Amino acid sequence: MARPLLARILRDSSIRTPAFRATGVPAILLGSAAIVAAAGVSRALVTAAPSFAAALHEATKLVRAVRGERGDQGRLSG
Repeated sequence: MARPLLARILRDSSIRTPAFRATGVPAILLGSAAIVAAAGVSRALVTAAPSFAAALHEATKLVRAVRGERGDQGRLSG
């Protein structure tokens, strides 16, 4: 029965950016954390998707009111 080459897997696992460098177990943990975070953000976006249109509409009206622009109604609806 062949042994897994854990030392080689750890040595080959690395993340390099201009800000930092991680090799071995920390690189594996950072990669796993990034995958979990991306899944969480994706799920949050899917959950909040139905309210995006209304929020965008209200934000647009707020920006127009702050700038003093008059839209179709000329004032914010309540």
